[in-house]
Amino acid sequence: MAASAGPVLSREEVDRALARLGAERDAVESALLALQDHPGLRLLDGAELTGRTQERWAVVGQGLPLLWALFDRYSEALASARAVRARKARPGGPELAELSDLLTGDAVTVPGGAPDGPQRLGAPARLVERVSLDGLMDRMNAWYATVLEVVSAADAVWTALPARIDLLIAELRRVQTLAASLGVRAGGHPLGDDLEALEAGLGGLKNEVRGDPLALWRPARVPAQRGTVPDGGAQAAPSGVVDTERFDLVGRALDDVRLELENLLRLRDDAEERLQGVGDLLQRADATLAEARRARGEVLAKIAATEVPAVPGPASALRERIVVALELRQSGQWYRLAPMLDALEDAAAKELARARQSLTEVTQPLAVRAELRGRLDAYKAMAARLRMAEDPEVVERYEKARWLLWSAPCDLRAAAGAVARFQQALRPAPDGPEADRAMTDGERGGELGGAGAGGEPADGQAVDGRVQGGRE
Repeated sequence: MAASAGPVLSREEVDRALARLGAERDAVESALLALQDHPGLRLLDGAELTGRTQERWAVVGQGLPLLWALFDRYSEALASARAVRARKARPGGPELAELSDLLTGDAVTVPGGAPDGPQRLGAPARLVERVSLDGLMDRMNAWYATVLEVVSAADAVWTALPARIDLLIAELRRVQTLAASLGVRAGGHPLGDDLEALEAGLGGLKNEVRGDPLALWRPARVPAQRGTVPDGGAQAAPSGVVDTERFDLVGRALDDVRLELENLLRLRDDAEERLQGVGDLLQRADATLAEARRARGEVLAKIAATEVPAVPGPASALRERIVVALELRQSGQWYRLAPMLDALEDAAAKELARARQSLTEVTQPLAVRAELRGRLDAYKAMAARLRMAEDPEVVERYEKARWLLWSAPCDLRAAAGAVARFQQALRPAPDGPEADRAMTDGERGGELGGAGAGGEPADGQAVDGRVQGGRE
């Protein structure tokens, strides 16, 4: 028998120690039974482990058999102490000394070279060693904490992530079906390549969850630290979190691909309407250019000595691109049609603006003639108010200006000079405030540009997008 590790205990101290050690023994037994039935332990025992989990379990997996062996030694030592205590109701000195040695001394023999805790696993083991009951309890607590941490971590990963993977795979299949309906395939479109990479990544994550769950676990502390059996036994919450960062990245990438495919789906639904809109813009541009050509012929026939800009031809290249877009739509190549449609809409709008600008430039001489006609009519009305309508000089200048403006081809420079001379003929006004007031009103009326007498549109001005032909 080993020498006592300390002073001899009293009878009351012996009874209290036996009660405490008995309660600890019952708690350890309950915890070991719960650990033995832990779902994570059963999964680890039956799984084909890889990587970090394989390395850890090769060490920690020996912990449960060792725990039961240590527990048996603990129970035997405690039973021996209880048997000594049961010899006498009031034990004497020899019994108390023996009990003190059993309860506090290194009285427990651990055969078979059980290493001193999991942190020394792999070190040379001694064939026989003696420890106290408290030391044996500390050793069991350390092993229990290590085994429980690994088992609980693996179980937490296997509980949380397979369902997450199944949801991601189901979403991937739905997105792949959508991509196939839009003609998006790997090797033909970047989105198809992205889906192929996501599928491979999910497959790798699924295998990693199945074979190496500890690679997806982030412990809150360094494992294998000494402690006591936690409340609740083997069902205590693991100290750490499941690492879902890569799953979150896959989920976000899958959402991005789905959004882009849904944009292509909307394009498929709107492609016909948008192509029709491009065609309508080109038809309006063609009609405007045709009107510009007609107006140019009219200007060349009615306006003399005027440089009229040429009217551009239709956008044939744009129509060829529309034909290509229609072919892409018929073949369902929506991912190629999307950028082309945006470019076609922009080009068609610019083509219509170009046609309108051409019409404005071509009809400018007719607009000038119409303005001069309007000014001449305004000055004629002013002459009537000034009572100068019968003046021979005024009549002569009016007739000259009118003949120039209504003859074809019209010399705009000569006509503008004639209108100015007619206006000057009205300036010498009779004395008196009435005449001055009449002259002022007449001059104000002569400043009207682009409108004839009576407020009607002047000949040659654009109305509803068309140039109104006037008198020759």
